[in-house]
Amino acid sequence: MSKRPYKYIPITDLKDMLNKSGKEYGEKIAYQIKLEEGKYKNITHQEVRESINALGTALIDMGLKNKRIAVIGENRMEWEIAYLSIVCGTGIVVPLDKSLPENELKNLIERSDVEAIFYTQKYETILENAKYEGVGKLKHLISMDLEQHKKGIYSQKELIEKGRKLLKEGNTEFIKAEIDCEKMSIMLFTSGTTSASKIVALSHKNLCANLMDIASILDINSDDVFLSFLPLHHVFECTVGFLFALYKGAKTVFCDGIRHIPENMKEYKITVMASVPAIYERIFKIIRRQLEKQGKVEEILQKEEQYRNCSMEEKRKAFQEIHDMLGGKVKLLISGAASLEPGIEEKYRLLGFNLVQGYGLTETSPVVAIGTKKYHKVGSIGKAVPSVKAKIIHPNQEGIGELIVQGPNVMLEYFGNRTETKKALVDGWFYTGDLAKIDEEGYIFICGRKKSVIVLKNGKNIFPEEMENLINRIEGVEESFIFGKQMSADKDNIKIFAKLVYDKEIVESTYKVQGEENIYQALSEKVKEINQTMPHYKAIRGIILSQEPLIKTTTNKIKRQNNIEQIRKEEKNAENVLRKVND
Repeated sequence: MSKRPYKYIPITDLKDMLNKSGKEYGEKIAYQIKLEEGKYKNITHQEVRESINALGTALIDMGLKNKRIAVIGENRMEWEIAYLSIVCGTGIVVPLDKSLPENELKNLIERSDVEAIFYTQKYETILENAKYEGVGKLKHLISMDLEQHKKGIYSQKELIEKGRKLLKEGNTEFIKAEIDCEKMSIMLFTSGTTSASKIVALSHKNLCANLMDIASILDINSDDVFLSFLPLHHVFECTVGFLFALYKGAKTVFCDGIRHIPENMKEYKITVMASVPAIYERIFKIIRRQLEKQGKVEEILQKEEQYRNCSMEEKRKAFQEIHDMLGGKVKLLISGAASLEPGIEEKYRLLGFNLVQGYGLTETSPVVAIGTKKYHKVGSIGKAVPSVKAKIIHPNQEGIGELIVQGPNVMLEYFGNRTETKKALVDGWFYTGDLAKIDEEGYIFICGRKKSVIVLKNGKNIFPEEMENLINRIEGVEESFIFGKQMSADKDNIKIFAKLVYDKEIVESTYKVQGEENIYQALSEKVKEINQTMPHYKAIRGIILSQEPLIKTTTNKIKRQNNIEQIRKEEKNAENVLRKVND
């Protein structure tokens, strides 16, 4: 557990959070919405809270008190207002993954027993079909886009206006609604196929404990500007981006898309961003290409060494031109949801960017640990946040074992699944399924997923994530996937192989090669170089090359089983060839 260097507002539930932070920051801008090029609309924190109260009042008037209500769509202010209007006095909110295909979406609607759903235009046909097919208990469709109600569909805008009238008439049912902070108020589906996904039951207490912990260790205030990019249904973006920004009275802006992240950072003068490693890797490549065009790479590399031991502030001033590429105001970048390659983390910090890693799970609301301005080590996820205890069980000779955690942020249960709940929650401790080690100063280092570890015949453990980080450093490799392959009838005779997803243009330019055979030879040589740096048993014995992205979750986590199945399918259909890498 870490100390609390910064003041924070004590809160019991999300309604309490909105009320207290609203009084403190009511006149500050909560959202800046782009209308068209060069034109924006500002919405204050007070206006946001008024909209939440009005919409919640209208929902209760519709008969949705204590009902389950889903939200699905792209990141936008209406999504966030809908979420809070449900959870702060109406019923139970069910955020749904916007990337799901129609059949899986219908499955989750049925499993969660939602009676109403807020949605963006893209999902209208799917949800109309679901309603009229009688999927689950779905009765009400609420569009975030419609200006007025139409047959069978409510307009969120009109409901807010209706709620305002009800409030003026003295309807205080939503405003006076009491929150039981220890009961399930949020239902979240874990990633995976809908049949295998579990429902994580979270409470107001879970989320608020996490918000207070984050606020007490990160130097964030009401002058900060957050860029919202990761999907809002995911608890990482929901807590660390959306809810935390409202709690601190900060401003939120919405990204125009993955290709626009650097320009949006510059446009809005972003100070804080929470994202996944792939985004930081992408931004770094964009910066490097600009420096290459300007012929400044060598100059920057020399400067990095010159300022290596200087303070972050001194580095920031020395590399101001690079900071200006991202708006010049960035003070904190948080990487989570997957492992960040230490080389990328170090590069950012050498340039004066305060990039830290955080770690958490849906089941922990989500933050368990995070690096801070003061407490930071490259490769570490930092120390456990103040109210969380973390320890390693069954460590091996290197101190690596399963990470288990305890704290007020840990979920209530896997809803409707006692068997899985009993496996995950034992004597008040949540078993994360992640392998980690904790050093003598309390810094936590994640080594990989327990279930993804490859065990060799000699008993040695291979952590795929660790080796993927090494391969991803190869110029031209976009991402990689390490897997074990049985090499004979002896099921224990497993060798290590890798699938490399590469950028053809970069590979051809970097290695001065053309054609599949020459590309293979160039990348094979790079893999051999990596083999020389590690024990023989870890050596990569063969590679598959592809230009198709790996199968991942919406937060860019590799779906290991799905990718293994894809590789088997490709081998069977001779769509791709596994080629040996000779020592």
